[in-house]
Amino acid sequence: MVISVIIPSHNRAALLERAIGSVLAQRRACDELIVVDDGSTDGTAALVERLAAGAAVPIRLVQQPNRGAAAARNTGIRLARGRLLAFLDSDDWWLPGKLAVQAAALAARPERLIAHTREIWFRRGQRVNQKKKHDPPDGDVFAASLAMCVVGMSTVMARRELFDRYGLFDESLPCCEDYDLWLRVGCREPFLLVPEPLTGKDGGRADQLSAIHRQGMDVFRIRSLCTLLDAGVLHPAQRRAAVAELARKCRIYGQGCGKHGRPEEGERYRALAARYQETGDFLS
Repeated sequence: MVISVIIPSHNRAALLERAIGSVLAQRRACDELIVVDDGSTDGTAALVERLAAGAAVPIRLVQQPNRGAAAARNTGIRLARGRLLAFLDSDDWWLPGKLAVQAAALAARPERLIAHTREIWFRRGQRVNQKKKHDPPDGDVFAASLAMCVVGMSTVMARRELFDRYGLFDESLPCCEDYDLWLRVGCREPFLLVPEPLTGKDGGRADQLSAIHRQGMDVFRIRSLCTLLDAGVLHPAQRRAAVAELARKCRIYGQGCGKHGRPEEGERYRALAARYQETGDFLS
């Protein structure tokens, strides 16, 4: 089956070569690598063109104005010709067996639309241990995904049918677009966990979206939860869990607003949680 790899990148030329190198080093080569340059100004295009010139795998460079990670991934999805799509962030990398093991796992479970792997975490170059709450789930991921994203973007391989059925990443979200999509999919589809650490992830840098949007990430998660609840696709137990998590996030964010001199904003989020819990009405 044809495998397309999609790497979005914005001003990550210093790290992108490692990511591309890990794709080219796969034991099961992909059939195409699409690098979406999301408005970089740091020589990303020249780097990709240099690497493409000597690569055994076709590397396609796509350049677009800076529109964010969700839009860059969506561009790659639309252009990819593979039935299996694998995603790699430009600051992450794969171990050499990642594509082979994951593709075989999906072939053995044709009813599953998406698979993810375990990760190896580093912070500023030093390996760190994951907490129990970060354990990636197998099967029903919905409940585990409500509090935070538990499916690493760079671990995912998905059948094209998943995006045909559930849509693409929400381009209105500057971050947490993966949290949003995995909830949208996870409330209806089981995820397949490949229980091997096949993806490397290096954190602790100021240029990462999780650092840039650290103070406001729950705002985007609250938006996602409200959109999902309003869609009417959750069964009763899922809905109760989503409302409870929405209330928790609104309460915590509202308290933070009060501490930082934004009492009116905090009150809006507290009111959202309270009214939704009491009446079940969706507030836009």
